[in-house]
Amino acid sequence: MAQASSEHASGRANVTATLPPDVDLHARPAANFVRAAMRFAADVRVGTGDREVDAKSLLSVLALGARGGTELRVSASGPDAGAALEELSACIATLSD
Repeated sequence: MAQASSEHASGRANVTATLPPDVDLHARPAANFVRAAMRFAADVRVGTGDREVDAKSLLSVLALGARGGTELRVSASGPDAGAALEELSACIATLSD
């Protein structure tokens, strides 16, 4: 489930999306997410809790250690930020093992 994005003073747009309850962000789902993020020119970040990492770095995304049901924050800035947030929130909602 994704929540609407908002614009911050930094010029970054944000959205939150929840991992499916039965999917941890391990190698395969994380790689699918990173591949989706890499299709965009925007600077894309993903975070949970107080951590935020480069969404285009597989090792960084894996290091989040996100478990099923975790709410992820995705932020983006750049020419295609809106499209990136829309696609990545949908990607998170449909990840599978």
